[in-house]
Amino acid sequence: MALTFGVFDHVDHGGVGSVAELFDNRLKLVEQYDRAGFHAYHVAEHHSTPLGMAPSPSVYLAAVAQRTSRLRFGPLLYVTPLYHPLRVIEEVVMLDHLSHGRLELGLGRGASPVEIGSYGIDPETAPERNREATEIILKGLTSDRLDHEGRFYQFANVRIAARPLQRPHPPLWAAPIEPERARAAARANASMVTLVPNAMVRPIADAYRDEWRILGHAPERMPFVGLFRHIVVADTDEQAREIVRPAYRVWRHNMAFLWEWAGIEFPIGMIYPGEFDALQEMGSGIAGSPETVRRYIEKTAAETGIDYLAGDFMFGNMPHEAASRSIDLFARAIMPAFR
Repeated sequence: MALTFGVFDHVDHGGVGSVAELFDNRLKLVEQYDRAGFHAYHVAEHHSTPLGMAPSPSVYLAAVAQRTSRLRFGPLLYVTPLYHPLRVIEEVVMLDHLSHGRLELGLGRGASPVEIGSYGIDPETAPERNREATEIILKGLTSDRLDHEGRFYQFANVRIAARPLQRPHPPLWAAPIEPERARAAARANASMVTLVPNAMVRPIADAYRDEWRILGHAPERMPFVGLFRHIVVADTDEQAREIVRPAYRVWRHNMAFLWEWAGIEFPIGMIYPGEFDALQEMGSGIAGSPETVRRYIEKTAAETGIDYLAGDFMFGNMPHEAASRSIDLFARAIMPAFR
């Protein structure tokens, strides 16, 4: 069974140390991902919350570009309603050239109405804003001049100074949580990573592949169909559980923080229960020895039909040393089994 492995990172703050130390340690782990042979490093965009301390993904990823040589990377996702699309075009071009063509591009509407609303934007308009902005961004990445007359954006005869190194544009990514959005990702020729529990993944993956077939595309040219999971590896199952339980508890607090702060019921509490043991019971995360984690990945891939797994290896208040050890064990004892 062949799988490709990536990394998904919220860059959340566990309440230990300064923000500067958080970035220093995260970039050390990014260098480790690069050495270990992970395919790509994906970064979430969040605002006004300890869940996401990289609210400007482009700034953070510029540092990632300079600290790595092979690792691909990108936002998953740029929250397009919060940007002018011309700004996204220019930043994508810069990052793709800074990294010598290693950028992966995710574009989406965002998940939190609180975050979108804080920018003075009606969250109800986010899906339509995203569709319009995505159209502009992709057109701008392949054009020297741009005109647009839409509901949210209007401009004429705008000169585009440079195009990305990757043509026609960096590979696209989407994060669907239901089959119809997976079909849209297939139509866009975008790889997908979903966060839903294992039992809900197969219909999403099947919808993606079905749409790809309907479009008449060659199966061997299909982008990645993947999912995101919390993963902790230690020498024994018990050691891994001791590491993950408090770290996940802090991460889960960060995940719900802004919703609760705004007095809104956390909408995905069923997907992310309060304790890691419940998450693992759902099949949505794993903490254990290399053998335990390997068996989990084999079972998950067989159940869901994915060919890409993005692991969150550092979250909450997990000690840096524990995360680094976990990544090392994953790279040496697990990844080779799926090549």
